[in-house]
Amino acid sequence: MLKVDYSGVAVIVPCYNEAATIARVVKDFKQTLPGARIFVFDNNSSDNTSAIAKKSGAEVRSVKLRGKGNVVRRMFADIEADIYLMVDGDATYDAASAPAMIDLLLTDHLDMVVGCRHEESTDNQNYRPGHRLGNKLLTGFVQKIFNGQFTDMLSGYRAFSRRFVKSFAADSQGFETETELTVHALEMRSAYGEISTPYSERPEGSESKLSTYKDGIKIAKMILKLYSNERPKEFWGIIGGILIILAIAFFIPILIEFTKSHTVPQIPTLLGAVALGILGFLSFTIGLVLRTVTKGRREAKHLAYLAMEAPSHKNTNN
Repeated sequence: MLKVDYSGVAVIVPCYNEAATIARVVKDFKQTLPGARIFVFDNNSSDNTSAIAKKSGAEVRSVKLRGKGNVVRRMFADIEADIYLMVDGDATYDAASAPAMIDLLLTDHLDMVVGCRHEESTDNQNYRPGHRLGNKLLTGFVQKIFNGQFTDMLSGYRAFSRRFVKSFAADSQGFETETELTVHALEMRSAYGEISTPYSERPEGSESKLSTYKDGIKIAKMILKLYSNERPKEFWGIIGGILIILAIAFFIPILIEFTKSHTVPQIPTLLGAVALGILGFLSFTIGLVLRTVTKGRREAKHLAYLAMEAPSHKNTNN
């Protein structure tokens, strides 16, 4: 059997109060990916997550600024590797799926592979119905506006190439980071793939940090923000179109009255209609200008992407 050397792989684990599970996560990935470096980024935990992770053999870094997005930003900036495998520290993701994810990344020359969650049992309470429904709705929305084919947009289990990581300018602060990663792949037209992976319940003593409604709203706001940033022509075009329709709706009754009496009885309404029309055309103009800015920004990210060597099997195999 061919022995695989994963010395070029960095397993990066964002953590906040995962003392009950982090030892198991580190142990599982050490066994599954021999030679890989395990990095635990402790997000200012109030328990002994850091001490347990260090004792288990992981390299521990501290990130004081709270929020998963802030941790991902630091992980991508600080760690140098050929391949990055990001996984949550709650022991819900299947370490045994990691080799297949890395192999798919290398074999198909991809930049990102997402571990799409499927539940091992019907009574799994970790992936709650509200989370599942929200994931489907948000994934569908992103598919519609960014033309993607992702199945599980909010999965925290992903493998990345170095060039993807180093061209990703992380902006989100919390659990919106998975959405931002997905949109980055779509806007960069990066090659990506998916692998179905078991998703388990949290062990006893471990609690989810995700709030169905609070974080769902944050993710929805992030999608809207990304839409305005990455599709400014369409975003401002919609606003401009609404304003012009309103302007016309206000103006038509005034025009009808003017044709009958040759007077303008509602001057404030007329001025409002004109203002709305002007704002509508300004919105179209803003969209065109920002489209040029977005194109320049995207080209800069693509140049950063091209500056990195593509991953290959020679980096991981003996």
